[in-house]
Amino acid sequence: METTNSETGAPELAEPHLRQLLGAAGLAVEYVRAEGNTLYLRGEEGEEIPVTDFAGGYGSVLLGHSHPDIVRCARELLDAGTPVHAQFSRHPYANRLAAELNRIVHRELGTEEPYFAIFANTGAEAVEAAVKHAEMDRVMRLADLRGELAKAAASARAAVDAGTATVPERLRARFGIVGAMDDATALRELVAHVTPLNEARLDRRPLFLALEGGFHGKLGLSVQLTHNESYRAPFRGLAAQARFVPRENPEALREIHERERGAVFALTVSGGRVDVVEREFPVFCAFLVEPVQGEGGIHVLSGEFAGEIQRFCAEIDCPVVVDEIQSGMGRTGTLLASSPLGLRGDYYVLAKTLGGGIAKTSAMLVRQARYRPEFEIVHSSTFAKDSFSCTVALKVLELLEADDGAVYRAARERGAALRAVLDGVAADFPEQVREVRGAGLMQGLEFHDQSAAASDSVRELAATGLFGYFLAGHLLREHRVRTFPTASALNTLRFEPSVRLSDVELDRLDVGLRDVCRVLAAGDGARLLGRAAVAG
Repeated sequence: METTNSETGAPELAEPHLRQLLGAAGLAVEYVRAEGNTLYLRGEEGEEIPVTDFAGGYGSVLLGHSHPDIVRCARELLDAGTPVHAQFSRHPYANRLAAELNRIVHRELGTEEPYFAIFANTGAEAVEAAVKHAEMDRVMRLADLRGELAKAAASARAAVDAGTATVPERLRARFGIVGAMDDATALRELVAHVTPLNEARLDRRPLFLALEGGFHGKLGLSVQLTHNESYRAPFRGLAAQARFVPRENPEALREIHERERGAVFALTVSGGRVDVVEREFPVFCAFLVEPVQGEGGIHVLSGEFAGEIQRFCAEIDCPVVVDEIQSGMGRTGTLLASSPLGLRGDYYVLAKTLGGGIAKTSAMLVRQARYRPEFEIVHSSTFAKDSFSCTVALKVLELLEADDGAVYRAARERGAALRAVLDGVAADFPEQVREVRGAGLMQGLEFHDQSAAASDSVRELAATGLFGYFLAGHLLREHRVRTFPTASALNTLRFEPSVRLSDVELDRLDVGLRDVCRVLAAGDGARLLGRAAVAG
């Protein structure tokens, strides 16, 4: 496939297929400048055209594009020649960033337990770091269990050799030990039978738990923890195995555990008799949870289900990885969207707004009770933990915390104003809008499925699988409003603007969404494609 740039005549080599899809949906525009809650696209005459940005860098620019304090910080760092590449040395700026994250997390969780920080570049990389650490912890726990099983077997052998314990007939029959033999020989047979069974079970590949609709990245490991089948299927053979839990369904947790749980045989001595009991071992490496599912359609986790997940994971000793990549960093009114739910993670993953819309950085936090210092030797990242990104992230936290958390309050207030607009549209167009969901400045508007629409043109657009992108293209072309559908729920438009969102911009969104609904009500698929003028 070869695509040619219509302006230059040169071949398109940077993701040309995606470029074609954007063009079909009316989204293939070039943005030349960004400021506040506005992106400026280049018009046909080279002029700048302002566009209200409700996509917000998929949640990366809570503080707005080109925030002056962050830009100033970045310039000062670059002008001073701050070292970006000083690996394997002291990084006091990274330590200050970890300490500030801990201070805020402690306040929100009401805990003093330290969280150790591993820094990365992107959210998906931070997810992979969390999952790798969780698997290292699981493997080390399995090693401890192997040692305990060996110690238990040695204790049983010592008791039999001392004549203080016997191997009863019931136990011999259970494991197929037949024929007349003394207790010491029977025990050796028993151990020889049980040991390879245990090893086979302990060598089982780990399982991960994640919620249906969840999105945790598209890298080799993280993509298998993302629920969208079209993302996972081509790479199924590469990495992790996940079991996806239906949202708000605590019964499913028990069912999955009962079906997948693992147990080994442990020798015990009680009342002068050797016995074998089952001991559960950690099959489940981690449970990944988004407090607000971004790409899955902006679904908010309930406090009740969060509590069920917490209790379940504590019972089976499965760590909870709270993915705050899109929902965290103040977007819903607190640093962690999970903290008001009462959900406490063993791991937290932060990214996007952490870099202030300029630095590419992320952080994986691990609570002390789970932390394995050995991980620091086997995991690293060339561009992580550098002076530039850490110092910019510190400036972001400073801005979030300033004026007793004014940004958090603004996120709640502006989020409520955004929600009021979306609720108003939904109330006036119930035949077009199915539901409004979200928290703070992370909202979603789900449209009804149009695959059975009366209009042939609308039905054809729905059949492409890109329906939400055509709606977004209409909003951009006709109303200079920028948004996208969520990646795994294409009938849901996302709204993740900055805290600098104005009432004028909300009015523009209101007008645009009402126009979209009227176009759908009229069955005018041609207009969604921008063809109304041609048809006329």
